[in-house]
Amino acid sequence: VQSPERLKLLLVLTVCDIRAVGPNVWNGWKGQLLRELHGEAEAALQSGDLRGRRASRANRAKAELAQALLAEPDSWWTQERIDRHLARHDPRYWLGFATEDLVRHAGLIRRTESQSLPIGIDFRVDKFRARSELLLYAPDHPGLFMKVAGAIALGGASIVDAHIFTTTDGTALDMLGFQDAGKHAAVDDPERFQRIRDNLIRALSGEIWLEKALAGRRSLPARADVFRVEPRVLLDNNASRTHTVIEVNGRDRPGLLFDLAKALKELGLVISSAHISTYGERVVDVFYVKDVFGMKVTVRSKVMKVQKQLTEALSLT
Repeated sequence: VQSPERLKLLLVLTVCDIRAVGPNVWNGWKGQLLRELHGEAEAALQSGDLRGRRASRANRAKAELAQALLAEPDSWWTQERIDRHLARHDPRYWLGFATEDLVRHAGLIRRTESQSLPIGIDFRVDKFRARSELLLYAPDHPGLFMKVAGAIALGGASIVDAHIFTTTDGTALDMLGFQDAGKHAAVDDPERFQRIRDNLIRALSGEIWLEKALAGRRSLPARADVFRVEPRVLLDNNASRTHTVIEVNGRDRPGLLFDLAKALKELGLVISSAHISTYGERVVDVFYVKDVFGMKVTVRSKVMKVQKQLTEALSLT
């Protein structure tokens, strides 16, 4: 974009473009994403040292979390426990959340471990961003993200953003934003939350076969047949030093993320991070993946196989 002024103009253009899609497409969540992106890009233009800025942000986030936990009234969070908690998370975890979110995450981890629960689940409604959030703390394993996506889809909701992290001791800490699949608004019904919770617990324990349960839910209403979005799958091994980045473009529908995550699992790929965006009828999902040996996908035959299977998943009806 060459200059801060052009960056501002691009921001305005992007907001207008998204809002022009339809009356219910724009919300506070998309605005927040664009504000964060604008801030990062502006800082890079002005200082040229984005990496150093991120390191200072991460250290500041850790310090603010430690101060907040020490101030909690029951004094459970000792300095030793705080240091251990801070050491469990990788650097990118500290860049995406406000202090109040980090405190909430720490609270769920504390409750889960102190009560010896097999998994920790918490829900929150964010009306400003027109989304609800599932916070999950559970032992990490291949296919976990697929099962979470399936449980949410089975509850009549669609995932709009996802942050996936694995702690140094092999536990997943996942935050998934979702909306009512039909209304594109936050889910605020306690019964729906309980249904999603039950579906997730049953899926993780093997009591429910998600693919069979979701069969027949992929179809979109007839009024949406006028939209056509050409499926596209792109693999990039230059965007990240450690991961293959897969970008998936296609027509949004119920259960799509489950089908994509299932295809990645069957391909032997492990999802380290997922970035989910929906623009009207179009979905743009970006996955940071490695193979089971912790390597990028570089062999041409494997790249072609990944593209083929993900394209097939996009085309399911």
